[in-house]
Amino acid sequence: MRVHLVDGTYELFRAHFGAPPATAAGGTEVGATLGLLRSLLSLLREDGVTHVACAFDHVIESFRNDLFAGYKTSEGVPAELLAQFPLAERAASALGVVVWPMVEFECDDALATGAVRAAADPAVEQVVICTPDKDLAQCVRGTRVVCLDRMRRRVRDEAAVRETFGVGPGSIPDWLALVGDDADGIPGVPRWGARSAAALLAHYEHLEAIPPAEAQWQVVVRGAAALARSLREHREEALLYRRLATLRTDVPLREATEALRWLGASRPDLTALCGEIGGAEILDRVPRWRE
Repeated sequence: MRVHLVDGTYELFRAHFGAPPATAAGGTEVGATLGLLRSLLSLLREDGVTHVACAFDHVIESFRNDLFAGYKTSEGVPAELLAQFPLAERAASALGVVVWPMVEFECDDALATGAVRAAADPAVEQVVICTPDKDLAQCVRGTRVVCLDRMRRRVRDEAAVRETFGVGPGSIPDWLALVGDDADGIPGVPRWGARSAAALLAHYEHLEAIPPAEAQWQVVVRGAAALARSLREHREEALLYRRLATLRTDVPLREATEALRWLGASRPDLTALCGEIGGAEILDRVPRWRE
């Protein structure tokens, strides 16, 4: 069997900014939730999709905000989008999909934990993390755990991670620490870019293994002296950034892998939800109802 783990936060953001707005009878914005429902139904109708879970950032802030004041927050997220997170979780649950709403941890941590658990199950042929988020590239393992950009129909296995970033999955947190990640509020180390980070980490793999003096480097990189000096001056920050970028795999998820089996949507729950948000046509697209 294959296990599909869906980045619900990404799906909700994509639906909000990419789909037409829609309002419920009371005037509440529900376009992102409708978009999420359609997207999940599209996935559930595909052949070979049998075990599914969907993770959400129930609260945008997490334990990482206690580690670094500049880490991403809900500031700047449209209020009408934030208000739909509980509704989106309810929608996914009504579809019969296991929902992981994250508060202390992040959605990505739940996906990483779920991927590790499922990959350890000998009954699982492949784990598919449905997201284009580069953070999740660190979870990829050969062709057994892959990331899927559903919009572009692009699968990222370990070979693709190396081709895209120039480093293996295990070095992705180090790469993000050096390069930075605007989406998560990680500033990166001054002067370091994607090419220089990839060149050093492809050889040394992790920050600690990079010699402090450029004369000791066994890799030729343009501007090596300035890069080495910057890393020496910002080493502690770089280690913190790596900690921020490293996904947790110890999230206390309740469900075992078999519990992720999709048995169908709940007719009463989904009917009630669609009646509230004006998505009656969605009911006709459900391929299976729970007994």
